[in-house]
Amino acid sequence: MLHHPSRPLFVIGCLCFPLAGSAPAFAQEQKEVHIAKVDQDGVQRVRLVGGEYFFKPNRIVVKVNVPAELLASREAGIVPHNLVIKAPEAGIVVDEELATEPKKIAFTATAVGRYPFYCSNKLLFFASHRERGMEGVLKVVP
Repeated sequence: MLHHPSRPLFVIGCLCFPLAGSAPAFAQEQKEVHIAKVDQDGVQRVRLVGGEYFFKPNRIVVKVNVPAELLASREAGIVPHNLVIKAPEAGIVVDEELATEPKKIAFTATAVGRYPFYCSNKLLFFASHRERGMEGVLKVVP
């Protein structure tokens, strides 16, 4: 059927991918905070899971100058995720691919502050995983 200029043309479609900069509502609302406790061996440990454009927990609190370990993994699925923390001023530089098997990531934060962590993956022209809500904050306290 051809379109005739005197007749209105109706277009019905669906947008199957989120627009750049849009994040799932659950990722924006999630504010789970994990305050790391120092184990008997003197190390603070946190279990971190990455999934469909989220980190759980997405707020982590550790003590300065105390060894820390993130036991980081991703949920099962085909979408690859990584964990990036770029805070060389605090002695923290992480850029690790996440697997379904937990990976131990050790560091000792040397400066108090708030440092973002995120997934830097991006597919072609779509929004990056970080733009879609896959980010959090590592807070280092005295």
